[in-house]
Amino acid sequence: MAELKSDNLLEMMKFHLTTDAGKELTKKIGLVYQLNIAPKKLGVDEVTYIIDLKKGDVIKGEYEGGKPDVIFSFKDDDFLEIATGKMNPQVAFMRELEFSSEIHS
Repeated sequence: MAELKSDNLLEMMKFHLTTDAGKELTKKIGLVYQLNIAPKKLGVDEVTYIIDLKKGDVIKGEYEGGKPDVIFSFKDDDFLEIATGKMNPQVAFMRELEFSSEIHS
């Protein structure tokens, strides 16, 4: 499994979800996100993370609770820039960000 620059950030997210603010976020959002993060090129050596905002957890690996609500595919550098506010997600989408969703209104 590839080592990602994003690994530390996702560990911090996991910790944040244990705080009062993280628990409030979990209660408010209630969705499961799958992040497929590639070191350099989408679809190559991707590492999967699940951000479970139903249970308040971040898991490295496949989701075992059915289908996630939203699936994003990022290059590692792009994910870091979006997560730290250095890149607008619309710019990433135009570059190569991919997503799919099971959310219906």
